[in-house]
Amino acid sequence: MQSRTRFIALGLACVALAACSHKDRNAPLAFAPADTPYAVANLAPLDDDTRKALLAQADLQLPSQLAQLEAFATRQQSADPDAARLVRALGAELKGKTIEGFAQANGIDLKGRFALYGEGMAPVLRSDLADPKAFEGFLDRLETAYGKKLDTATIGTQRYRRQVFPASGTELVLAVTGKQLVAALLPADPATPLLRLALGLDRPAKSLQDDNRLADLARDKGYAKWLVGQFDLVRALPLMVSGSDPLIAAIRIAHASAESAKTGEPVPNLLQASPACAPEAGRIAARVPSMSFGYTRLDATHQDVRFDLALAADITKAFSSLKVDLPGLGGGGTAPFDLSLALPVAPLRTFWAAQADAVAATPFTCPMLTDLNDAFAKLGDAAPKAAIPPFGNLLGLRLALDTLQADKTSSLPAFTGRIVLGSTDPAGLLATGQMMVPALARLKPVAGGAPVALPKDMSTMFGGPAWLASGDKALALGAGAGEDAKLAGTLQDPVGGPGQMARMHLSGAMYLDWLKFMEAKSDGLANAAAVMSKNDEPGINGGEGSPADEAAQAAADAARTKAQFAAMEAQAQRVDGIDAEMHVTGDGIVVTSHTTLKQ
Repeated sequence: MQSRTRFIALGLACVALAACSHKDRNAPLAFAPADTPYAVANLAPLDDDTRKALLAQADLQLPSQLAQLEAFATRQQSADPDAARLVRALGAELKGKTIEGFAQANGIDLKGRFALYGEGMAPVLRSDLADPKAFEGFLDRLETAYGKKLDTATIGTQRYRRQVFPASGTELVLAVTGKQLVAALLPADPATPLLRLALGLDRPAKSLQDDNRLADLARDKGYAKWLVGQFDLVRALPLMVSGSDPLIAAIRIAHASAESAKTGEPVPNLLQASPACAPEAGRIAARVPSMSFGYTRLDATHQDVRFDLALAADITKAFSSLKVDLPGLGGGGTAPFDLSLALPVAPLRTFWAAQADAVAATPFTCPMLTDLNDAFAKLGDAAPKAAIPPFGNLLGLRLALDTLQADKTSSLPAFTGRIVLGSTDPAGLLATGQMMVPALARLKPVAGGAPVALPKDMSTMFGGPAWLASGDKALALGAGAGEDAKLAGTLQDPVGGPGQMARMHLSGAMYLDWLKFMEAKSDGLANAAAVMSKNDEPGINGGEGSPADEAAQAAADAARTKAQFAAMEAQAQRVDGIDAEMHVTGDGIVVTSHTTLKQ
């Protein structure tokens, strides 16, 4: 019998070893602790075709990124010339290169693995390198441009670079360990155990690779293995609020020291923490335990993303089976821009009133959280007012635009399309509008009947003809030639299904129109700012600072903005359509987006 038991035990041990043997001890996730509050990683590399497509997309954005770096450097030129030189050196490394060319020149492995995770709340990035010596050379060049070498130190046989930030009580640690980069933001002069874990000299008792948390998320949520992330609020919030985490504690001490220098208040007084903080942070985290995200599809012509926000059971119970009778929330829209947003005031009022009552019954006592008591008290006071018609009868809002363009005579865009207000009492909603705008009193739309034209003096508000139509659970306004013919269909579009909260469709062409409108407004704001800046020059209106510096900053900001819009418009040219949807399930809120690109 004992022989059989030993044989079975040996067999189980062999199975366990075989199951673990395929795991790479040098994988970034093998260094991440299983109880980390947050992690983002790729569980598998991208295929070559998808990587090439994404690199091409990143190259379109590169001019915008370079312009942003230059604008930041110009802003820092007077206050921190060393930082300005460093940022410009980074820009010089990127200028004239593709992202792939930059990576190859500096030893970065675009086919490799990476993981960003927390040692407690301290962020650690670990990423594969193709050529460690080339990457060290890149850091050397940045140091030369910075004008000073980073401090170097050694722990065991591991050399690392460090830059201390006294104002925040933190330090940046950079190291090349084997064929990986390690970058971590730690407390200044970190304790040896934390430093050794961050550098990978010591391993966690159990790693994320052993734990399989991200792999399980990918399987359960349908995330592709190319990018999976999670933020665990149950672990993170108590660390942040209580100050027990070393990084958070170091930042608080630095801030308390600065405050003490100004006010004379002793630092220990400023650092006093209530024992209630950790459990009360846990109380909040129990309501929203975690959030996660990942791609669900990623290739040359598709970029689909899913975001999950876990919620307490009573929250999901209140909304997961709720059906909102807003036309279009369930689909059916064909407009270039179509947004449906559920705003069921009655159930929302009931839910938030219950939350306010819960906080009033057990108020927060942690000093960092006591502001929530006032916020929820005001929410509780507002809840009864939300019941007053017509606001209390609202179900949601839908905006469907067929055209959009800048209007030189108005700060708002000119558009044609339809606006839908969902309500349990459309007649009451119209009656309220008629009391506020007497010109509407002549309108008598019938539910399901033909649209009625707005008076001409009101139509001028929309830049053309406008009509009003009524349905059983909504009022719809159409603005622009031909929109009257679309109102009946709009009011008959499918309403929301169980748990549906929002839906959006945006065509690539309409995306471009939005960008052009925002660019036109941005140019107007920039011109106004330039005039104000000129009026504030020294000797004119008592302004301070060098006119030359201000002019250089204005030019850099203008170049940055222009490059940003050029990059966004280049991207928009490739977009065929973007669709997004939000709903509540038995687990929480799920947000999905689907971007289709032109071939």
